[in-house]
Amino acid sequence: MFFDVPNQTAIANQAIREGAASAMSNVQFIHRLIYEWKGSKQRLEQIHGENYYNGVHDILFQKRLGIGADGNLEEVKNLPNRMDVNNQYAIAVDKKTNFFLGKPIALDSENKVYLDELRNIFNYSFMKKMKNVCRKSLNGGIAWMFPYISLDGKLKFSIFNGYEILPLWKDAEHDELDGAIRLYDVIKYDGMLRKKVQYVESYEKDGVHRYVYDGGHLIPDIVHGEYTPYFAIDGVGYNWLEIPLIAFKYNEKEIPLIRRTKCIQDAINEMLSMFHNNMLEDNRNTILVIKNYDGANLGEFRRNLSTYGAVKVRSVDGAEGGVDTLSVDVNAENYGLILDLLK
Repeated sequence: MFFDVPNQTAIANQAIREGAASAMSNVQFIHRLIYEWKGSKQRLEQIHGENYYNGVHDILFQKRLGIGADGNLEEVKNLPNRMDVNNQYAIAVDKKTNFFLGKPIALDSENKVYLDELRNIFNYSFMKKMKNVCRKSLNGGIAWMFPYISLDGKLKFSIFNGYEILPLWKDAEHDELDGAIRLYDVIKYDGMLRKKVQYVESYEKDGVHRYVYDGGHLIPDIVHGEYTPYFAIDGVGYNWLEIPLIAFKYNEKEIPLIRRTKCIQDAINEMLSMFHNNMLEDNRNTILVIKNYDGANLGEFRRNLSTYGAVKVRSVDGAEGGVDTLSVDVNAENYGLILDLLK
């Protein structure tokens, strides 16, 4: 069985310093912090960074708009609407990661036994995790490594995204932690029903406190253990002397790369999509000038043109009917020049 330790936590200490503990419980304080942080600009930007690396860009939600009958913008669904993504952001992140960690860790020591132990820890698998944490720190400005002891007694590491962790810093320089709160999603199945469950882990000096974030309420997680020490050896629970979360920062200000590059990436996607749209527009969906059309309305005209590729016109009082097009020439060189400048 894990040993029990006094529930005098780092987060409660911080609440006391801020004058919050007198007004709310520790769980209420954690809930308040999550509520304020979950939809914050900083966290949403971190999520944006990870999404853009994975190819989920704003262009994928773009609509073609036009001026409606009431003078307001409305979606136009009968025009080409390409959503092309040229993910230069992901290329930049991979290049930076390979620049930082392209070579393996060099280890050397006169103590060969100690050297072998180090090599067992800082092996190929650890290098993959280092690249992963570097990539996530670029996307989120900061990423986290969590050391733990596995069931077989080996030292291992987990990687957390920046948007999963709310750090509670001791100092303004963000060097030491008083505690941390992790918010993450797990996909579960209730029979055939697929649902997303949110979990909260509070990393404190006395161990990890776990909750289910259900409908905006924190419920103790009795399934995975409401409280556990950080690790156990031979059934005895132990805690680290410090909060076992290691911060990897992209820069001192923890500014993600996406903040500096999103506008450029969006412009690349927009230029490609615009060029593609212009190339797809033809006499069946561009601007048409109709003279003496033998039909009822423009909707019927468009349908006939799309279905049959032809329309009926007539001559009235000596004026011949016909259909002319108004088109804008697409200069591919201009698009190419702008794209080269953006890249």
